[in-house]
This record gives sequence, C-alpha cells and structure tokens, in this order.
Amino acid sequence: MLISVPRETWPGERRAALVPATVKKLVTAGFEVTIEGGLGLQAGYTDAAYAEAGAKVEGDREGMLRRADIVLRVRKPEPAEVGLLKAGALHVSFLDPFNEKALVNQLAEQGVTAISMEMIPRSTRAQKMDALSSQANLAGYVTVILAAMHSPKIMPMMMTPAGTISPARVFVIGAGVAGLQAIATAKRLGARVEAFDTRPVVAEQVQSLGGKFIHIDLGETGQTEQGYARELTPEQIELQKAGQKKVIAYSDVVITTAQLFGRPAPRVVSRDMVEAMAPGSVIVDMAVESGGNVEGSRLNEVVDVNGVKIIGQGNLPSEVPRNASDMYSNNLFNLLDEFWDAKEKRLELDPADDIVKACVITRDGAIVNETIKKL
Repeated sequence: MLISVPRETWPGERRAALVPATVKKLVTAGFEVTIEGGLGLQAGYTDAAYAEAGAKVEGDREGMLRRADIVLRVRKPEPAEVGLLKAGALHVSFLDPFNEKALVNQLAEQGVTAISMEMIPRSTRAQKMDALSSQANLAGYVTVILAAMHSPKIMPMMMTPAGTISPARVFVIGAGVAGLQAIATAKRLGARVEAFDTRPVVAEQVQSLGGKFIHIDLGETGQTEQGYARELTPEQIELQKAGQKKVIAYSDVVITTAQLFGRPAPRVVSRDMVEAMAPGSVIVDMAVESGGNVEGSRLNEVVDVNGVKIIGQGNLPSEVPRNASDMYSNNLFNLLDEFWDAKEKRLELDPADDIVKACVITRDGAIVNETIKKL
C-alpha cells in the first residue's frame, strides 16, 4: 500500500506530515512510502534522511498523488489536487470540515475516504493519535516565548546588587491543553501566574502547575463529553469579562486560549480592558485564526494600543516545526497502525468503530460523518 506525502504549500507552513523516524516504522510495518523532495527541510530533515529511512524521494508531485493509496499531509488539499486522487484513496490531514463544506463535498464526489485530524475523539484509546492536543501543547509553549520576546520586562524575580526585580505577572485565560502548557512554561521562566477557565474542574490542574486559579461565578458551565468548554450565554460572557477586568489591568502578560470547537472564538477581552493595561504590557491572542479572543487583534500582526502590544501570530505550532512535525507524524503513525492489518496488508476502517465514526468524514462517494452531514 503506497503512502504519498506531498510538501506543504500553505503560506508559512513549516511542518512536515512525516519525519524519517516514522517513515522507518511505516516501511517496517509493510507500507511503501513516497515523499516529495524538500518535505522536511524547514523542520530540519533532509531528503537523504528520508531516503535512508526507506522512503522514495520524488519531484513529480502530481504523479505521486495520482498513484497514492494513502495521502498524508498537515493542511487541507487544494481543490485541483483533490481531483488527482483516485477513488478509494485515503486522505488524512486537518480539514476544518465545519467550515470547508465545498472541500468536503468535493472529497465525497471524488470517492475519497477523508479523515479529518480535528475530529479524532478525546478518548483514552485515541489519545495517541490526538493531533489537536499534541499541536496545542506546543502552541501554548510558543505563546509564552512570544510574550517574553515582546515584553520590556523579564519573567523571573532577580535579586541583584542594583536592587530586586519583581517577577512578571502572567494571566492565562483558558486552561485547556494549550493554556496548561502556557502556565507551566511561564512558571518555568519564573513568572507569577494566574489563570481562569469556565470549567472549575480544571482549578486543581492549574494549581498543580504552580498557578493561582481565579474563581469567577458564572453559574452553570461545565464541559462537553470531549472535554471542551461549553459555549457561554451572553450574560455569562459579561460576567466573565467583569471578573477578568481587574486581573488583566495589573497583568504584564495576558495569554488567551479560549476556543470553541468548530465555531468562532469567543470575544473575552474588550478594548477597554486592553486600554486599562500599562504601556509595555503584552497580550497574545492564541485564537486569532478563529476570530480572536481580543478586540483589535489581527492575524499575523502585532497591534499597538496605547503602548500595549496585541500579538496575533497564527499557526503557532509551526514556530517550532521540528517538534511539531515529530508529534504530528507520530499521531499519524498511531492512527494508521491502529487499523492496519499486517497480515492482509490493508487498512480495516470499520464503520462501527468509535474512532472511525468520529474522524472519517467522507467514504464511498458520500459524507458519512453524522455531525458534518447535519451541516
């Protein structure tokens, strides 16, 4: 069974879907692997390393896509490249199926079996293939590094002959995978960290990392079966803003990570909150790609509001492409390995399997995912 891995062409995308170590595991398992030349260069992997691991390195992108039984990539495919895939081929990548209706329809019409990595369920069995979490972990780390680079203050407390330097105050909004990593990273750098999440159940996790959990009474909130925060009512959002305003005003760094799966990000930091911060303060809006948590943030820009910097850097995992590629590549291997019949040399994607039901979007010429079908 032939796996083809094209080089990413999305602007600014530096990750690779497969790394040499994973190629070696796939070849050992019985797959054939072809990669496009230059696949891993931006992540620090040479074509020679892929060839040594057992992959065939090609320059004919169109040909390798036409021949592929399985196509692995990070980003969604261009419409022209969907048309190159043979019926029955398996395509695996992030697809953004809630917003890419035309792409989903095209994949179905082409007869492609499409797996969306966003749709991997958050279950114990699927944890090893949960690419959203693995990439969010790195994104949380990057937010703190970006904040440290843009802040005029250092993170840790320092006792010096010239006097004592107080630690920076960091406020993290949202304590999911990314938020928890941001808390942990800021604490490692010596900052004083506070955090808020609409799910009180995560308070213990925040405290275990050395952060202080800010309690704001929003009434009934909770989380979904997948562990995501439930969408707040307009009244609850206003209560959240009021509770956060005081903390934001005295913070040196604010990191927002609040996102709603498949929907626009909630606006949790308003213009007046930004204006209440001291000049030199920094806000990193991790949700900028899905609409943004911060009023005034702009994708891939640093906006200055009265001396407060709002960083709207998109595609944060791609800022650390080596580790991001390693982790995503492992997620893909674990997905394929879970359903690979080594004896028959074929993938057995049982439609009744819980993971398959959740992440397979199109199959046999139709949209088969119940959630996406309802859209």
